[in-house]
Order: sequence, then C-alpha cells, then structure tokens
Amino acid sequence: MRVLLVGAGGVGTAITRIAARRPFFDTMVVADHDPARAEAAVAALGDDGGRFLAERVDARDEAAVAALLERHGCDALLNATDPRFVMPLFRAARTADATYLDMAMSLSRPHAERPYGECGVKLGDEQFAQAEEWEKAGVLALVGMGVEPGLSDVFARYAADELFDEIEEIGIRDGANLTVDGYDFAPSFSIWTTIEECLNPPVVYEADRGWFTTEPFSEPEVFDFPEGIGPVECVNVEHEEVLLVPRWIGARRVTFKYGLGREFIETLRTLHLLGLDRTGPVTVPSAAGPVAVSPRDVVAACLPDPATLGERMHGKTCAGTWVRGVKDGAPREVYLYHVVDNQWSMAEYGCQAVVWQTAVNPVVALELLAGGAWSGAGVLGPEAFPARPFLDLLTDYGSPWGVREQ
Repeated sequence: MRVLLVGAGGVGTAITRIAARRPFFDTMVVADHDPARAEAAVAALGDDGGRFLAERVDARDEAAVAALLERHGCDALLNATDPRFVMPLFRAARTADATYLDMAMSLSRPHAERPYGECGVKLGDEQFAQAEEWEKAGVLALVGMGVEPGLSDVFARYAADELFDEIEEIGIRDGANLTVDGYDFAPSFSIWTTIEECLNPPVVYEADRGWFTTEPFSEPEVFDFPEGIGPVECVNVEHEEVLLVPRWIGARRVTFKYGLGREFIETLRTLHLLGLDRTGPVTVPSAAGPVAVSPRDVVAACLPDPATLGERMHGKTCAGTWVRGVKDGAPREVYLYHVVDNQWSMAEYGCQAVVWQTAVNPVVALELLAGGAWSGAGVLGPEAFPARPFLDLLTDYGSPWGVREQ
C-alpha cells in the first residue's frame, strides 16, 4: 500500500509516528501546505528505510492533490486536515481512483428557518450524495474514521453484533480530566473544529422522527467516566456519529454528548456573542492597509497549537459509546470505551493524548484495508465493517479498550 497523508499538523504527525512502527505499507507521502511541517514530521522519524517522503500541496487544489496521488502511485489518501478541506480532497481521491479516508465529514449548514428544530444540510450529506458514483467505480471512501467519529462507531457495531439483541439507545459520551499548565483556556484539539461542532445545532436521531436538531449544549447530564476520570457534565453537540450510526445499525435513539465543562461552554458562547466564531472574512485595518480575515482564524491564531501542549498536559481522555437495550430478554446497559493517558502517549510517541487517540484509528483502518480484513466500495462509515478485527488490532497496537456494565 502507498498512502498520501494530507496534513502534517498534530494529528498528521501522530499518524506518521504510529504508522512508522507498522510494516503494512510501502510508502507514506506526507503533504502539507507548509512544506516545513511536512519535512519536520518526516525528519522526526529518523531513517525509516525511505518509506516516508515530504511534499507540499494545497488541500484546496483538487487537481494538484490528484496529480500528487498519481505521481507517487498512491492507492489511498488519508485526510488529516480540518473539515473545510474534506470535499476537495474527497473529489481528488475519486479523480485518482484512490481509496479515501477522513476523520471528519463534509460540513453542515443549519436550516434557514428552523435551525433548532430541523436539519438543513447534514454532516456528510455532500459525501453521501456521491455514494453511487463511488460504488459504481468500485472505489471506497471510508468516512469518519478517527476516534469520534471512528472508534466510537466501531464500538456501536460491536455492541449491535455481539452484546445486544435489541438496541434502545446509542449515545457517544466523551470526557476527560486533562489540564494544561500555564493556560486558563487551551483546547486540546483544533479550536476551529471545536467551535464548528459545539456552536452548530446538535443533531439527535429517533427512529420514529428521523434526524432533528436542538439548541446548542442541550440536555445536560453527568456521566461517570472510567479509569479515574470520574463524573463530567456532558451536553449535546453536533457530531458525525449521529448521522452515521442509524445508516447501518438499528437503534431507537442516537445522541452525542461532549464533556465540555461550564467554563468552556461560556467561553464558546462569548465567542459566538461577539461574532468571533464566524468563518466569513471581515475587513480590519493594518499597517499595510485593510486586510480581510476570518474571525475564527484569528481566534485559532491567538491560542496555542494543541499539538505543542503535550508536555504541559496532565490527565486522561476517554472516548466511548454507551448502549442501552435488551440481551436474552433482559435489560442491558454497557459503556465501551478507550482511554489514553497523556503521560503514556507523550513518553511512548511524543504526542499529546487527544491527537494520538484520534490518529491511531485511521492507521488501524488502513492496515485492515491493506490486509483485506476490511473491504468495500462506495461511501461507507466504520459501522459498515466488522468490528472485531479492528478492536483486536487496536489492542495489538498497545492501546486496549474496555467494556463496563452500567
């Protein structure tokens, strides 16, 4: 397998460090709009037999990405950029007949009249609209294959196949007890993506109603996370699992709730109140004259790069899937989870816990595709594949998962 990795930020760099320990691929071309980042990611690996190469590419330039895939003979494109670049990279992979993987799906747009009641354009709609074309071409787009979405969806598939006869509700629950020395506000993941998913109307699925939206940060609940993290207040957030799980798994209700904390929620609300969450350009004065800038890009530029915070971070992060239903005629409730300790991920890989946990899953998926344990054509989510091979291989990567009876 020959892979083009687009994006050499925190997650992209973690992908290279995880993949470098595995023999399933021949070449990984690491490409970024900033060639210095791509070169740094490759140089940090030392001499890996020439399997890693650095290139420059603009993720918005479909023709350039397709040409890079063809020039290096890559048969897979792994997208490690933020969601703004999903569609050009998705289309470039289709042009080059390359397998496509991402960790976040095409962006949503709220309903024009009823944003907190009805869905407008949903996450992934643009990609699923092209599913027939991909299927007819016999090419696979594996969408939402990070940790959330990604591993959380694999957990849902495993629960449906092996733990339940009927499922009443599937709820993704994400929480952490991470702290960052020296910062009062320092998100552990891309603030651009965090703003997008937290301030958009959250989507909920119910079998008798379909997909619908609610107010941001709705339905607060306290969820007790494992391995010492403890109780964290979680709220509804827009996320891909709610749009993916019902396509392949029968459940009466699907939700996603994120453990943000009061201070984080109030900061996001303030950004929204001030219009600093907007992505469209505003004109501001500068020494060189008026400049058009995106307020959200300014916020991101003012905050520390999450990938650089590992040495200041302490604690654990947990991604997981809570499932309630019936097994053998009796009620059952479980939480399937994956915990990463920042101290371990920094010592083992030099990557902070959140980006490492995101990065490991697409590498596992690539290995399953390379070996034939996973295969398919069309636009498919992680739920479309057998869960057991993935979970077994994740454990083989040195990162076990757990199941807790509730």
